[in-house]
Amino acid sequence: FMKFMHQVGEGEVTIESGQVIYNKENIEEDNVEINKIDPTEEANNWASEFEAISKDELLITKTEEAKIWATDFESGPSEEVLKTDESTLWTKEFEKSTSASSNKQDEENSINNDFWSKLQDEWQKLAKDDGAAHSWLTEFSDYSDPFKEYSFETDNPMRDNQNALEEGKQKLEAGDLPSAVLCFEAACQQEPDNSEAWQLLGTTQAENEQIRDYTILTFFSFCLELEPSNLTALMALAVSYTNESYQNQACHALMEWLHQNPKYSDLVSKTDELASSKIGNVSSLLMSDIHEKVKNMYIEAARRNPSDKIDSDVQCGLGVLFNLSNEYDKAVDCFKAALQDSSEDFRMWNRLGATLANGSRSEEAVDAYHNALQLSPGFIRARYNLGITCVNLAAYKEAAEHLLTALNQQAAGRGIQGQKSWSAMSNSIWSTLRLVMSLLDRHDLYDALDNRDLKKLNDEFGIE
Repeated sequence: FMKFMHQVGEGEVTIESGQVIYNKENIEEDNVEINKIDPTEEANNWASEFEAISKDELLITKTEEAKIWATDFESGPSEEVLKTDESTLWTKEFEKSTSASSNKQDEENSINNDFWSKLQDEWQKLAKDDGAAHSWLTEFSDYSDPFKEYSFETDNPMRDNQNALEEGKQKLEAGDLPSAVLCFEAACQQEPDNSEAWQLLGTTQAENEQIRDYTILTFFSFCLELEPSNLTALMALAVSYTNESYQNQACHALMEWLHQNPKYSDLVSKTDELASSKIGNVSSLLMSDIHEKVKNMYIEAARRNPSDKIDSDVQCGLGVLFNLSNEYDKAVDCFKAALQDSSEDFRMWNRLGATLANGSRSEEAVDAYHNALQLSPGFIRARYNLGITCVNLAAYKEAAEHLLTALNQQAAGRGIQGQKSWSAMSNSIWSTLRLVMSLLDRHDLYDALDNRDLKKLNDEFGIE
């Protein structure tokens, strides 16, 4: 699906009259796989959201990799394109005209790199001094260098705000996620040892749908290094692992949540405790033994609570576990049970909606997303998920409206004056919007999409 969405975003693929059309002249020459696979077959093998595209319906797959939450896509020009005389001339002109801005960007990148390098040195020293107590960092870095995965906003207007953390909480309460992100970024830079700042940056970025969960894992890792018992961060970490198909890590994070929770810590044996201190082998394949063990722990935890005193967090953990094993109906029951205890939890409504959609219950998913947005209108991830579900229901115009609303929300709140910043918008939302325009046969809007002309698109769909 990621590959296909990249092709849609680059104009290599269009959809006309329900048919997938490959524009061969735009396909990179080094992409040999495209010539080996029948276009219709490849279109039918999207891994994440869609099984087939037509004017009548767009079905969500029930494969292990089917996920509502999308990822960001970025690409650059191919080597073959850069070899042509015309493109080489264009490149030279471009480099000449942008040399000044490149120098500025290098300076800004240097500032970011210095910050992460200093932070990394400090934490590696901590890990060496007490490896057992800081296992989250060492295990996480086995498969990802988190210090290279995220760049703070260089023109952050909140960077010098000494009350950035509290300001961010106020922005979050008001539903202004982009501004809240800037505040929490500033707070993390000002106080790298503040676990709450890292946790809030992680949860807010997840709701903002601007970057991949893979990067968000970094923030929760930092938070848990500073505060291993942060239950909110542990549950959010498990959800992010699930979104990125790190299924074993999700199980270990859920076990660690039980271990760190005084109400249920006795459910984790000493042997399991040692296992949970290590995140586990990186794999998108679910190991049945660890999954079954953690599932049984959560079932026992649920039994400890009377029916009139449901622990919504335990039910949420069970819902995540059933999602991992593609038992979507059981997961739906868990999230619904959790909502009996916390009906105002907009994140739980979103998880219910995503699970319903993964289980091919799109109409019910729409209601769940609407409940999430009613409680938190600025919840961009839920808005994006609702747009995806509208595509699945062949409600393409409504899908476009939701996606445009999400882009407008991302571009709106940017600091003290609330000035707009087009760079703050998600690549994945733009790519999905391009797909929707293909389904609507609105090829006349491709230039607006390529130029990210949000104003023109807003005018076309009556978005104020």
